[in-house]
Amino acid sequence: MGTAIAPPILIALNLTRRCNLACAHCYLDAGTRGQGTANELGTDEVRALLDRIAALSRETLVVLTGGEPLLRADLCELAAHATQRGLAVVVGTNGTLLDDRRVEALQRAGVRALGISLDSLEAGDHDRFRGVRGAWSRTVQGIEACRRSGLMFQIHFSVTDANAHELDAMIGFARSAGAAVLNVFFLVCTGRGASLSNVSAAVYERVLGRIAVAAREEGELLVRARCAPHFRRLAMTAAGTDPAVATPGLEAAGCLAGRRYCRVTPEGELTPCPYIEASAGSVRSADLAALWTAAPLFARLRAPELEGRCGACEYARVCGGCRARPYARDDNLMGEDFLCTYEPRGGEVIVPAVDTPSHPGLTWTAQAEARLSHVPSFVRGFVRQRVETHVRARGAEVVTAGDLEALAKRRFGARQGHGAGGRSEGITRAEPEARQDGP
Repeated sequence: MGTAIAPPILIALNLTRRCNLACAHCYLDAGTRGQGTANELGTDEVRALLDRIAALSRETLVVLTGGEPLLRADLCELAAHATQRGLAVVVGTNGTLLDDRRVEALQRAGVRALGISLDSLEAGDHDRFRGVRGAWSRTVQGIEACRRSGLMFQIHFSVTDANAHELDAMIGFARSAGAAVLNVFFLVCTGRGASLSNVSAAVYERVLGRIAVAAREEGELLVRARCAPHFRRLAMTAAGTDPAVATPGLEAAGCLAGRRYCRVTPEGELTPCPYIEASAGSVRSADLAALWTAAPLFARLRAPELEGRCGACEYARVCGGCRARPYARDDNLMGEDFLCTYEPRGGEVIVPAVDTPSHPGLTWTAQAEARLSHVPSFVRGFVRQRVETHVRARGAEVVTAGDLEALAKRRFGARQGHGAGGRSEGITRAEPEARQDGP
């Protein structure tokens, strides 16, 4: 008998190609940003797709994104439908269309968090990267609206050679603005981004090393590398233990594309990730569960036959390299990740961690487990690790609901301390740039 295929832990639904910005790096190449495409999935089709996702697993996190998903009039309806089906919903946005009214509407629809893109603390640089003057100011105002409402948000920072020097400042900004997560993305040259020089291998390695340190040292901000699977190698070799690597299960092992993660295009094509444009099939003409479990494309990614340095590397099972990069450049899904500078040393292949408690010997009360289940899945492992570390530090052996409440107060109390109409220190520092470069 074959091994059962685990359901996806994350599905991104690109709801539209429409966008109010013109970002240089857009993987969708949103040339139809004004009208979208004639064959985008309609409201009823997306609702039916959400039903199929819930039938596959209610533990799957659904990301509603675009283009700019706020340009779809049915966004809140779709989020509410997913929530009613027991799915956790996050919305990925450029943040420029957010205000108090929209944030409150998303909250009512059950949206757990927003992912907001911010690519520089210099307003002019962000605006040039995003292709529209005044975008930075409106994005920061959107972040403020989330902070005022108490809606969890993450900041998405796309690193290039031009802005890599801002990483430390962006970490500080995300912390002071009250973000739960800072996701540091490394571009893959697809879509409109195919013409970008992206980031050099030397800068890539240096930035990953800094993220590994920040992931270990940041107390309440989760700092993660995205589209950079060999971050795990750097984090494993860094001093101490990195929470992003210590999290049990597949969070510790390589790229999840096609293994625990997939993407649906606005037209209904199922792909391993937004950067691998090859389709496993259409959700319009085939069952999602059947595509997920049996598509040959996904089967290749689950049992990869890696080539070049990736195939010879002792970190192949921990990392495995980004599959999108060689596919985008050379049309070779199994080629080596050319941005990695590591030279394999011929050692034993390192086996990633399996699902074991991060602190063996601790027990959780039923009330504590129930409370943890309400934490969005994308940060649940991080929260579990933080709570268990806290309990161990005070010499206890049982995790209670009170421990989670204490950490929540520590995490969100500081943010609320700014006052309902106040500004965080990080936003205030950058504000003069918005006045200079705003509309």
